[in-house]
Amino acid sequence: MSTSGILIASNVTSTKNPWQLNTLEYNVIGIFHIVTGLIVFFMQTGFAFLEAGSVRSKNTTNILIKNVVDMLIGAISYWAVGYAFAFGDGNTFIGTKYFLLINLPGPGYSFWWCNYVYAATAASIVSGAVAERIKFTSYLVYSAVITSFIYPIASHWAWDPHGWLMIGVPGASYQDFSGSSLIHGVGGMCALIGALFLGPRLGRFDKNGNPKNLPGHTVPFVALGGFILAFGLITFNVSSYFRVNGSLDAPKIALIGINSILAGSGGAIVALFTKRLHPKLSNHWSLLTCINGLITGIASVCASCNSIYPWAALLIGAIAGLTFMVWSWAILKFRIDDPLDAISVHLNAGIWGMIAQSLFNFKTGLFYRHMDKTSWLQFGWNMLGLLAILTWTSATSGLMFLILKKTGYLRVSEEIEIKGLDVPIHGEPAYPRISYGSGWGIESDVEMDTSVLMLLPSDNEDNEARVVKSQN
Repeated sequence: MSTSGILIASNVTSTKNPWQLNTLEYNVIGIFHIVTGLIVFFMQTGFAFLEAGSVRSKNTTNILIKNVVDMLIGAISYWAVGYAFAFGDGNTFIGTKYFLLINLPGPGYSFWWCNYVYAATAASIVSGAVAERIKFTSYLVYSAVITSFIYPIASHWAWDPHGWLMIGVPGASYQDFSGSSLIHGVGGMCALIGALFLGPRLGRFDKNGNPKNLPGHTVPFVALGGFILAFGLITFNVSSYFRVNGSLDAPKIALIGINSILAGSGGAIVALFTKRLHPKLSNHWSLLTCINGLITGIASVCASCNSIYPWAALLIGAIAGLTFMVWSWAILKFRIDDPLDAISVHLNAGIWGMIAQSLFNFKTGLFYRHMDKTSWLQFGWNMLGLLAILTWTSATSGLMFLILKKTGYLRVSEEIEIKGLDVPIHGEPAYPRISYGSGWGIESDVEMDTSVLMLLPSDNEDNEARVVKSQN
């Protein structure tokens, strides 16, 4: 009987057929993945707060509903076809069994749950990069396509025993423990393609191509989202460990957690100091930069957190924090508008994470065995797999966004973008004007740009003048 229903989120294999575990072992493994999956599910809250705080107040409801819909559409899509494509018996390219979870053995249900939240995470990464100008119907389409087709097939290649990357070649198979390439690489590449097809928001760049600041409306939301995401990403890495029934499993799981927080710390500190000390940057201690560095660092060890020493995790995260700053600068130079820096965080972390896996893996890494032909073979196979996954993602998501653009379903009109998406699209402003009381001369929720709602009512003449100017 196939083991693909069990070996779905981990490159760690057991010495005996996982379908032949005893009842207690089944229960322990099942509960472990259900509980850790619930925490990863809660990570969607982190995405919601991070993105809501990073957009202007007039688009808050829109970004929040997208994060809710990611979970809902992801559940249906992954249940219907996504899991089958990813881990159903099939060929080296795609799975062809367990559609609608029909005939899935009972122990496979907990692993479906764990992998569903992974798929939803890959889709959520995209929403920040396309924020404030994508049509809601277009968002529904790409959320469904990512969770039902793009991500599942890539994960079949690398995580299913039948996948061509997992099968590998004599002496090497693909090594991505918890998804540097499969989660962050796929999500980050989709984000890049979506941002390219959409183009920048109105007013993001001046006539000479210089970036203009369009700040989000609440830093506390961003900070709260960052904390939740860090909590969820560490659990994300931990949940990818399969064997929780052996005497040495607890220390190995603890090592994954230690490596994750050390990598996040390295990324955050390096990004923070780079922002502060670089003469051409702002010379400020930036909270937002620190949070992005933290997330980048944790994401960069997803591929290797089970197979590196703590010092290597700190180094990998520190380099990720530096590369995040370089990516963020380059994205603006190419006039790509990414309100959340999702591309610089996730695509960057996915690429560097796979390189780092090949360098610092304490069994096969080139840092330790640079004279070993097998280590070079493993490095080559990892790079080939990474290239294949990113090529697949860019081609399929590019075709999807191209069709949406050609049919007129991709971007909202300039009028709606200026007014904000909350009221015209959803009829539910995040901060209704009526809740601020009378005295501001505001009669309608659509008569002025909702971005002024960040200004709390006061007697301050400057605030009053700004409101009047916005109304005019």
